Amino acid sequence: MTGKIELAGREVPRVGFGALRLASLTGLAMEPGEAAGVLRAAVDRGVRLVDTAEFYGRSALNVLIRDTLRGWYPQLVVATKIGARHDPESGLRPAQRPAELRADVAANLVSLGTDRLDLVYLRRTDMRPGIIATGTQVVDLDSQLAELTAMRDEGKIAAIGLSNVTADQLGRALPAGIAAVQNAYSFADRSAEPVLDLCRANGIAWIPYWPLGGTFPETPKVTELPAVVDGAARLGITPAQYGLAWLLAHYERTALIPGTRNVAHLDENLAVTKIDMN
Repeated sequence: MTGKIELAGREVPRVGFGALRLASLTGLAMEPGEAAGVLRAAVDRGVRLVDTAEFYGRSALNVLIRDTLRGWYPQLVVATKIGARHDPESGLRPAQRPAELRADVAANLVSLGTDRLDLVYLRRTDMRPGIIATGTQVVDLDSQLAELTAMRDEGKIAAIGLSNVTADQLGRALPAGIAAVQNAYSFADRSAEPVLDLCRANGIAWIPYWPLGGTFPETPKVTELPAVVDGAARLGITPAQYGLAWLLAHYERTALIPGTRNVAHLDENLAVTKIDMN
């Protein structure tokens, strides 16, 4: 199950790296040199898609990526998210208004040390999981897309993505030219299947987050499901590898962004591209 997909104007292997695991709520989750070592190991092993956000670690993660990988930027797709911010008192909060989206693109440009962001996901906050917008943070999708397309026209963004959206929202956004969708989806939680079907119909890249489930109590861990455990034993792989390989086999324009703080685990994740699920 080898191959690449086109994303934001570049071809990237179908297993990338989700950098969130390197961050904490307030900074990095590990010593900076160790975190940089994991990032370098990922690109040395062929990873070309790195997923981050300004609000991961309150910009510390973006700065780490800038300082560690900037020399690799011409070969990478560095994807980031906007639509939320850290508040010193309340923690993570929605930041959905168009002016906030523009300001957060500007902040990402600075912290990542680039003139143009490869792929920017608009992280909607009107449904679970995660934070929910209220009051003035309840913003219509059309006005957000207008701001994002304006920034793309200005050269600040190469490609627009959506995160945590419904099929109806994706359908409404199609005229804006959506490059990728990032929703929660796994062997254990297929509630986003209608969104995936629309991605299939329009050739949009599908980047599932929480690919192994278990993040919330109501979502089972993929690695504990009998069908996954039995399938993994049959193929001689780990249950985690089975869950990731199943996602790759489910749609040819799926790319994965599993995260880890461990290089051995990184190698295990990257090996799923060689697994034949038949």
